[in-house]
Amino acid sequence: MQTPSLEFVTVDGLRIAVWQWPGEDPPLLFVHATGFHARCWDQVIRTFPGRRVVAPDLRGHGRSDKPEPPYHWRWFSRDVAGVAEQLNLRDAIGIGHSMGGHSVVEAAAMLPAAFSRLLLVDPTIFEAAYYAMPARHDASFIQRRRNQWKSWEEMFERFRNRPPFAQWRPEVLRDYCEFGLLPQGEEFILACPPTVEASIYAASNAPEANLYSLIPQIQQPVTVMRADRLWSLESFDLMASPTAPGLAAHFPRGRDLLLEGRNHYIPMETPEVVAQEIASQIR
Repeated sequence: MQTPSLEFVTVDGLRIAVWQWPGEDPPLLFVHATGFHARCWDQVIRTFPGRRVVAPDLRGHGRSDKPEPPYHWRWFSRDVAGVAEQLNLRDAIGIGHSMGGHSVVEAAAMLPAAFSRLLLVDPTIFEAAYYAMPARHDASFIQRRRNQWKSWEEMFERFRNRPPFAQWRPEVLRDYCEFGLLPQGEEFILACPPTVEASIYAASNAPEANLYSLIPQIQQPVTVMRADRLWSLESFDLMASPTAPGLAAHFPRGRDLLLEGRNHYIPMETPEVVAQEIASQIR
């Protein structure tokens, strides 16, 4: 696999890290989930040698700037649109997992010429009625995540046999750990601080995160790939699908792709399934 370059663009006065693999168009634009980073896509990207690939670390994540909370979901959409505009992307296939899927949709509404089609992998787009409802679950445990590590290898060994990571491909978990830490003194800290991650979850069903008024504007073909382990308002299950089961029908050219027996971590457990769907959409 070719080593990507790391560059930075400025969005809203913040430095946004962008990993790029050179190659032919149409480009592939990958957007990660809450608490993750661009390099979590490596095992999907490696199946497209010679293809131009762009994968940003959204603000608060990876190598990008990390302003203090609170975080608003529209900010991440601005990051995606800003990257696409400054890199002059045209007719890209936008691929987003979880929050990344939400951000790709709003970015396509902001900058439609940048995208030819969208693949939303279990996107965090709830049933419309859920927005602005009081949350019934407690996500405060996110702030108690262990933040300091001696090395990415220590993080890998601690996670490899624990749920949900035990079900991930080992190479994906390695990418998650290796690029998910930043040096601090003689140790390392999470590249997405727990306070940032918790703030993102807390705002996930805020009224401004409701995209249903924008979705009819998306004229590109959209595939909604979703897991069949359904989200419940009664519990905070990070392995459950936050995607509204009828979401695809709201897009003018939407297609629903239900993966039976899968949970929310589709790209981590079965990167080849995502890669096969992308390959089928490259013209």
